[in-house]
Amino acid sequence: MYQQLTVDKIGSSTAPCRLSHELEITSYIVAEEGYCLVVRALEEKTTYNQLECTDGTFQTIRRGDLIVGALGERQALKGYSGRIPRRIQVGDVLHILNMGGILGQCTSDHPDLGPALRVEVLGAVVVDVDGQKRHARVQDHALEPVFSLTHSAPLVMVSGTSMNTGKTFAAAQIIRYLSEHGLRVAAGKLTGAALLRDARLMEENGAIASVTFIDAGVVSSTNKEMAPLAKGLIAHLNTFAPDVIVVELGDGFIGYYGVDELLLDKELQRFTRAHVVAATDLAGAWAADQLFRTRYHAQITVITGPVTDNAVGKRYIQHAMGIPALNARQDAEALGQLVARSVRTAVRPLPHYHNGNGVAVAVS
Repeated sequence: MYQQLTVDKIGSSTAPCRLSHELEITSYIVAEEGYCLVVRALEEKTTYNQLECTDGTFQTIRRGDLIVGALGERQALKGYSGRIPRRIQVGDVLHILNMGGILGQCTSDHPDLGPALRVEVLGAVVVDVDGQKRHARVQDHALEPVFSLTHSAPLVMVSGTSMNTGKTFAAAQIIRYLSEHGLRVAAGKLTGAALLRDARLMEENGAIASVTFIDAGVVSSTNKEMAPLAKGLIAHLNTFAPDVIVVELGDGFIGYYGVDELLLDKELQRFTRAHVVAATDLAGAWAADQLFRTRYHAQITVITGPVTDNAVGKRYIQHAMGIPALNARQDAEALGQLVARSVRTAVRPLPHYHNGNGVAVAVS
């Protein structure tokens, strides 16, 4: 009934399960998000052929590799789109939908990436829990959702007009600046498709703790009610007593990943002190301004991303739209200073007031 085998690579989409390379599998497969499968790579690719493993390394997928991934869907504008089939059996052919090893049936390729890499299903991973065999699934290790967030450190929300607009880089630069000026910064990625690279970058730049939506039991944040899960992640980050929490919203405002829902949530807005928006072009920056004004009823603190790569974009955003425009690569110091002011955090000692962690903060 159970088969033992040794796998070559374990995708980061399975990270909460803490699986080893020596595994047991069963032919009984549950075709639902979060369940971990062992698959065999049927081919090799020259593009989009890397897998982020649970140890943080990116490894090239070779034909014949035995890989562990988690079932999930993806609706990427600049990547693959795919879903979980209603039924999955040993021998079926699925696809690797992202670098985290999300497994599903690709429904739409991308011309820059070529067809999604095909894999053959070998079985579902089982683990021993209190002497009983159970399917390994991400949800069994999830933080609890929170339906009412009663308190939180100030939030800095980093969002964008689409994926690949520089949101993670901007978040990392902000975290670095605030951390270097003595603040305890926690960080998280609240929406997207499972990949741990962004959270690791946040910690490398000084975050005292980081989480992603996978810690809430979500392989992909598409088609879900994300607000309670996001609040659960923020509540968890608050247990580390941060002075500020920087959160990235993966994908764009318009899309399937739940960004719009989080930006509409009034409870989250109540704790948000800065909105950093990344855009690729002026049309996107203009649309973002309209959305924040008319739909989210919030003010954009600063616009960053490729639209600010030179003076042309910056000038239009600042003069025509009246919003600060700072490039995270060229103006990292100024970006950090602006965000620090927005969250009313002092970067110089203020002897008249200190928080419980001994870090000086402003009162106005």
